[in-house]
Amino acid sequence: MSLGFIIHRLTKRFESRSGLVQALAEISFRVKPGEFVSIVGPSGCGKSTLLKILAGLVPPSSGYIKFDQLDGKRWPRTALVFQEYALFPWLTVLDNVALGLEMRGVARPERQHQAHTFLEQIGLAAFSRHYPYELSGGMRQRVAIARAMLTSPQLLLMDEPFSALDAQSKLILQEELLRIWKDHQQTVIYITHDIEEAVLLGDRVLVMSGRPGRIQEEIHIPLGRPRNLQQRDHRIVREITWHIWKAIEGEVRQNLHLSS
Repeated sequence: MSLGFIIHRLTKRFESRSGLVQALAEISFRVKPGEFVSIVGPSGCGKSTLLKILAGLVPPSSGYIKFDQLDGKRWPRTALVFQEYALFPWLTVLDNVALGLEMRGVARPERQHQAHTFLEQIGLAAFSRHYPYELSGGMRQRVAIARAMLTSPQLLLMDEPFSALDAQSKLILQEELLRIWKDHQQTVIYITHDIEEAVLLGDRVLVMSGRPGRIQEEIHIPLGRPRNLQQRDHRIVREITWHIWKAIEGEVRQNLHLSS
């Protein structure tokens, strides 16, 4: 079951060798159950920090997150997908996918059955006994997504999951993700530097900027579901993509200048 949540005036500060660093400044927004929210913004604006707070990996310095139907003492079931695949090289594809169920105490026969069924759904059943090094980058990322989805998380957190892939694999994985999400309807927070991808996949795009990071703008995407990749040529996708780029272009160019 997916769930919604409210983030209210969330701030995060870190201690560093040079002193106190503020990564986030009073972030506030609401996410509805089953919503797919994309987040874009220049490097260093706190996108990944926000995701880690949502995952319960780091605490906020101030502000709060209130999850629907939870009492405030329990954290929801979350699953994370990163760009580096994060698969265990000594486990087979089947055992990698089943790992989340194993950590939840599901018996081996049942978790392997569920994992194999999911691999069939995404066209990887023939590779269930292979090891990650035997797969392409796109196949490894499909395994990582399958492992995350199989645990039925209430909140799926994705941090640039396709950024390391070639252009063709990226297109296929975008379409695959849309299909899997349509079947399972988890609440998704999706971080990406690819503005077009954010618009094409998301129900809404949050544009972050600044150091410390803030929500600069929220944009609802007026496209129906289901989506397909042909819609990347839709006028709305092109217009919103260009609008977002113009909103963050100055900061992106400044970051490039500072790093050169």
